[in-house]
Amino acid sequence: MDQFTLNLLVVGATFVLYIGIAIWARAGTTSEFYAAGRGVHPVVNGMATGADWMSAASFISMAGLIAFGGYDTSVYLMGWTGGYVLLAMLLAPYLRKFGKFTVPEFIGDRFYSQTARTVAVVCLIIASITYVIGQMTGVGVAFSRFLEVSNTTGLFIGAAIVFLYAVLGGMKGITYTQVAQYVVLIIAYTIPAIFISLQLTGNPIPGLGLFSTDVNSGAPILSTLNDTVEALGFKSYTGQHDTTLNMFLFTMTLMIGTAGLPHVIVRFFTVPRVADARSSAGWALVFIALLYLTAPAVGAMARLNLVKTFYPNGVDQPAVEMTAIENDQNLAWVRNWAKTGLLSFDDKNGDGRIEYNAGDGNELSVNRDIITLANPEIANLPGWVIALVAAGGLAAALSTAAGLLMAISSAVSHDLIKSQINPNISEKGELLAARISMAVAIAVATYLGLNPPGFAAQTVALAFGLAASSIFPALMMGIFSKKINNTGAVAGMLVGLTTTLVYIFLHKGWFFIPDTNTFTDANPMILSIKSTSFGVIGAVLNFATAFLVSNATKETPEDIQELVESIRVPKGAGAAVDH
Repeated sequence: MDQFTLNLLVVGATFVLYIGIAIWARAGTTSEFYAAGRGVHPVVNGMATGADWMSAASFISMAGLIAFGGYDTSVYLMGWTGGYVLLAMLLAPYLRKFGKFTVPEFIGDRFYSQTARTVAVVCLIIASITYVIGQMTGVGVAFSRFLEVSNTTGLFIGAAIVFLYAVLGGMKGITYTQVAQYVVLIIAYTIPAIFISLQLTGNPIPGLGLFSTDVNSGAPILSTLNDTVEALGFKSYTGQHDTTLNMFLFTMTLMIGTAGLPHVIVRFFTVPRVADARSSAGWALVFIALLYLTAPAVGAMARLNLVKTFYPNGVDQPAVEMTAIENDQNLAWVRNWAKTGLLSFDDKNGDGRIEYNAGDGNELSVNRDIITLANPEIANLPGWVIALVAAGGLAAALSTAAGLLMAISSAVSHDLIKSQINPNISEKGELLAARISMAVAIAVATYLGLNPPGFAAQTVALAFGLAASSIFPALMMGIFSKKINNTGAVAGMLVGLTTTLVYIFLHKGWFFIPDTNTFTDANPMILSIKSTSFGVIGAVLNFATAFLVSNATKETPEDIQELVESIRVPKGAGAAVDH
């Protein structure tokens, strides 16, 4: 059976499973649509949160960034996992105790202001749509390869499928679909990693294989990789090349951005009890760790295999011949990915070979987003593994896209239409509005996904900056400070969001339109602070503004102060008794 047919069979089977689950668990009420009827077991919710979390950025793009960025990109791993600790300890249980459907609903009620709720909706939509652009980029990469079409065609096909199952199922359908998607994506990620680790190091555990010796040279695998990339003129793989300031700020931005992402927070509204919210976050970390402990090995080994493909006899020997790329069956993956437009090669000097190096003589261009999907092909693994990875990549991108679209649609239908525009809307009308807003969000994200502001993981990192600067501070102050009033909260969110958004647009182009930027991340506006790292500074400005404005305006009403107290005190706790 040829690879294309195998891809169709495996991916088709997983899609039948997802859509079948979405139809079986179809939401009939707004409670089921927004919060899965609040009846999801913590372990199930942890697994669904893992799938919701491990997006195209984690599955498809992160290993590519690690493969080409080395040590500097370890901040993605630290920031994205550290954020879950913050979420479990500081936000999830309190928000679940509050007992509402959405993040803007909490902000509106806590800050006793429809304006605050509306600003929260705007913050949520901007952060979520930026995040969905990254998912659609990943969907386009995955579909383009396994259907052997252009990246643009792959993007449109993916958008149609996201529309079908996200709009049908609501949160109830999405939750159980995401459990299936987690199983698919974690198997698809680890199986090829185990194969490749065995090939290169003889160790079946990729995380340990990364610190083992190369079976060919007998040297540590990381030393081999370092020597190899430096011989080609690239920066050392294990060395630090970014500034410590930027790495620290970026890690903090990813951490607090994780804790402020609405599509993740809303998952904790689906469990039956407050205690389940905290245990859900713990289980989510366990399920996420399975992939994140493997990703550095996938990235490093993929980079080594990529170099070996183009220098089969070693980097001190001539590069692979053009005729081999055109005819050798083991190099079919190069030809296949070239069809998508995400990999290109050009024999510039006419010597009949394709050189890969860091200098002007480089004749190979590889989009980093293809590394995970191309990895099993580069390593000449069996066809069923290649098909499985395609299915895993799609599961990762689609599960997160569905969760984000859920957050956007509930914000529009529940927090704008139901609460402010038309309070008397029927439940049926509210569900229709939610589905229409979901469709509009897919259309916008697809359009922006055609010209994304970076690789999938980089685009997603921008969304974390926006969530970090706007939503996280409002939630923290809403739970832990009685002093912050409605005026302070609104001013803080607007200052945090606006400064971060402007800083991003100055570096990435206004509204992500190419060539409208004034600065670049290689030469940033302030010190060494890149656009992806500015979110934590936006958050500090948010906190400062909220405190200053709250101190200069009316005190928080007594009933709101009591509400803050009730959120923090465990249910049934009596006054302390002096023995």
